[in-house]
Amino acid sequence: MPVSVSLGIFRCTEAICTQRTFGEDGVVKELARFLLQNAQIDFSGEITIEQVRQFLREDDSREARALLAKLIEDKGVDDMLVTLADCLKEYIPEGVSEDVVRQQLSMYSES
Repeated sequence: MPVSVSLGIFRCTEAICTQRTFGEDGVVKELARFLLQNAQIDFSGEITIEQVRQFLREDDSREARALLAKLIEDKGVDDMLVTLADCLKEYIPEGVSEDVVRQQLSMYSES
């Protein structure tokens, strides 16, 4: 369990602040790194398997068919959304692009 300490106006855990104060070099950089490492992706709005079918209706690719088959096997989109959000976390520092999302959906459908 991380140890919490108060440093000036910040309340920090041992993982991000070790005897540092606001004005020292590197604190903002460390904070930014910590926030990026602990950012979470949450998809707003709801999506159903029927909506996914609508998005994929004109896509006859192997990937689209594999994804739809996986969603049917999983009985919905909940597992996909949780898995996708978790996998996309590592791309937050560089940026999450459509290509990255497509790659992760393909990997999910093959799992």
